[in-house]
Amino acid sequence: MKIITTPDARLREKSEKVGKITPEVLDIIAEMRRLSLEWEKKHPYELSAAMAAPQMGVLKRIIIIRDDMEEKSNAGFTALIDPVVIKAEGKTKRDYEGCLSVPSIYGMVPRASKVRVKAKLEDGTEVRIKATDELARTLLHEIDHLDGILFIDHIKGEKDAFYEMNDKGDLVPVDYDSRIAGNKKLWGEE
Repeated sequence: MKIITTPDARLREKSEKVGKITPEVLDIIAEMRRLSLEWEKKHPYELSAAMAAPQMGVLKRIIIIRDDMEEKSNAGFTALIDPVVIKAEGKTKRDYEGCLSVPSIYGMVPRASKVRVKAKLEDGTEVRIKATDELARTLLHEIDHLDGILFIDHIKGEKDAFYEMNDKGDLVPVDYDSRIAGNKKLWGEE
């Protein structure tokens, strides 16, 4: 398997509920972890914070979230199966987001600063998560994937919200009119 990128139409489809956790589901999770770390090795300035199953063309409601988003050497991920946002609240904050499936583009995306999510772990245990700030943002970003929504959808038309990473690892503004607005591949219109 591989990470799929825009304009792949599967990124725009709604994923199916998993329900029962089978060996196949556990294999999907293992492959997600492998692909996330493989991607990270090729991107020295970036951390693979999370991934959703649709990003490898598997339309199942599964996400993985990095256990430690500060330390790249801690490569553990927690899988969440059939995650559901119970409530998104708090002050809406704009911050940078990137995506394994939207190569080279980053955006300043508004998201709720607090979220409550319910899901199942790999062993079937039901959990409820209260998250704030970066973890809340990451959960919302990944759960959006399960509904065919990409981070760029939240900022389409905002000319000052798009960035790219230069060769030093710094995010620099992108010219919206020439690189974003008419980019049919980015928006999945090819």
